[in-house]
Amino acid sequence: MLTDTTKDAIRAAYTRLKDGLPGFRARASQGKMIAEVAKALAQEGGAAVIEAPTGTGKSMAYLIAGVEVARAQKKKLLIATATVALQEQLVQRDIPLYLKLNGTEAKVALAKGRGRYLCPRNLNMAGNSLNETAQMGLGFDADLALWTKPPQERDKKALSKLAGLFDRGEWDGDIDASPEPISDLLRPMITTSAGGCTSRKCGQFMICPFFAARRAVGDADIVVANQDLVLADLTMPREEEGFGGVILPKPDETLYIFDEGHHVPSKAIDRGASDVYMSIAVRQLSRLGRQIHAAYSLTDKEVIGKLTLDAGDEKLQELSDALEELEKEIRLAWLPSPDDDEPMYRGSLGQLPEAWVEQARVLYVFTSEVERWVGAVRRAVLEMTESGPTHEALSRELGMALERIDRQTRTWRAWSASDSETAPPLARWVTLSVDQQLVCHASSVSAGGLLRSVLWGNASGVVMTSATLSAGGNFRGFADAVGLPNEAVTLSLPSPFDLAAQARLEVPAMRSLPDAREDHTQEICDWLAEHLDWNAGNLVLFTSRIKLDRVLQKLPIEHVRKVRAQGSLGKAQLVAEHIADIEAGKGSTLFGLASFGEGLDLPGKLCETVVITQLPFAVPTDPVGATYAEWLESRGRNPFIEVTVPEATRLLTQYCGRLIRTETDHGRIVLLDRRVVLKRYGERMLKSLPPFTRVIEKVA
Repeated sequence: MLTDTTKDAIRAAYTRLKDGLPGFRARASQGKMIAEVAKALAQEGGAAVIEAPTGTGKSMAYLIAGVEVARAQKKKLLIATATVALQEQLVQRDIPLYLKLNGTEAKVALAKGRGRYLCPRNLNMAGNSLNETAQMGLGFDADLALWTKPPQERDKKALSKLAGLFDRGEWDGDIDASPEPISDLLRPMITTSAGGCTSRKCGQFMICPFFAARRAVGDADIVVANQDLVLADLTMPREEEGFGGVILPKPDETLYIFDEGHHVPSKAIDRGASDVYMSIAVRQLSRLGRQIHAAYSLTDKEVIGKLTLDAGDEKLQELSDALEELEKEIRLAWLPSPDDDEPMYRGSLGQLPEAWVEQARVLYVFTSEVERWVGAVRRAVLEMTESGPTHEALSRELGMALERIDRQTRTWRAWSASDSETAPPLARWVTLSVDQQLVCHASSVSAGGLLRSVLWGNASGVVMTSATLSAGGNFRGFADAVGLPNEAVTLSLPSPFDLAAQARLEVPAMRSLPDAREDHTQEICDWLAEHLDWNAGNLVLFTSRIKLDRVLQKLPIEHVRKVRAQGSLGKAQLVAEHIADIEAGKGSTLFGLASFGEGLDLPGKLCETVVITQLPFAVPTDPVGATYAEWLESRGRNPFIEVTVPEATRLLTQYCGRLIRTETDHGRIVLLDRRVVLKRYGERMLKSLPPFTRVIEKVA
């Protein structure tokens, strides 16, 4: 319940914000958002989904409401974002500014997964390995070669510099704030996963950046985390009954705000996905056997986890034989076409051949037994009173083996489980890798069921917000995707900008549609060459790398010289060079894919034209999307209208949002796809877009 005292505190905080921020302009949308966030979070189990366009000031809105409600209820405020950039903005700018303006104090912590922090133990091992040969010389077959290939000189220098900075206390071990570039080769060597971490048994525990951050989270009033970590925590079973609160504060003691909320459904689905590389899994079991032999020898125990070493070896052999048997079954039943670039067998409505399912049931039993046993073996190694580098490295290897076995267990459980009659089935499929290895996959096709069980029913209060959550104000698609409770509030706020006066949406008279690939590509080139202002700042968005490359090949060379294409350099460097050229009075045009259509902030002259070459429809071959579409069709529903069009509309709105970033911006959005005026669904998409002035050319 939102008390009068809390309402007064929120009003006072908003007044101090208005008085303290230079040039502050009151916006009705921001005021409305503050009120709705406060009401949702003040109600036990409250839920709200709020679409807040660029310029609303949503971070300050949810801070004003969230901080005051959390303080009144003596609960934690947890803000979950999808990008590192927004996390840093909140921790370094928005939250300190809010606290300063209100003359108040609060402990703030940034929470990230282990992989985003330096592992001091691995840093030392990586440095020492430069003077050693091959793997680690631990007396058993180590699963991780420290260097997967010979390190280059820059990696050696980076390793030395990072070690020195960390030892001197000049770097806190946050990988995202590394003072030295970390290559893809070096990163996994100086970080670790949960399985590879020995926690308090590690000699570096007291100086470990991850555990320092975790201690800060425990003391914090406001926690900023990435969505992956929040979802990981919410799906972790507690020692007592329930889920969540293992890494982060307990859900029933926490008010959650998911910013960039449009990412939540896909991240939740990814969280539950699993796969098994069949041949690699068999080879890993062989290595695991040697590691377990080393563990029995080190602990000097005859029985661990109720199994003798011989009995355990039999369990590993049973699992290995069963994996080979399933692979044989699949290869006999499925003959991929040699013409397929990426061969795939997908179970229609998630249903696989009964012989595969029966074998998966056997594998689920075997992997569950092995997982319990290996867990007991690792605990026995960790609990040894005498330990050293060999014990620590062995427990690390066993921990990483447990992570892999867990993926197997989850895959075979999914393959052998029966689907609910009232919910979408799991997607189950097999692929053939480039090296002809069979890979078995499983995934949920909707995050709704998972989020209903671990989030909406457990959290004290939840708000999801983003600039694009609906399709023209219709939240049905997003509500289904996240399992939104029926009583939740949904709200689409109007833009604070005068979009009709500031921007035009143009649909040129293209003669060809995207399915005529070469013709459409040539028309894109012709339009860009003739109508784009190459002396200004532009953004051109593509739905495929192939089309982007073809357009670059066909464009006149004088225009290509002014293009910065995604993939040629890192995104940050491309944007920095683009900005530098525009500020120097030169023209620059960014060519990008979907990731350039979201989160890119190029105000004013940095982007005066956004060109969208094609409507961003999802690829129909995606096995998760295809399974969900089949399920909708089996119930007489139209997946294209219910899922594909709304999602494409949301993405299109995101892309349009790259243009108008401030009240003084002006420009145009050009859509080179005539389907928005020729197809019935196109009219609906156009109506759902922001109220730009429309300029739709007629084909002669």
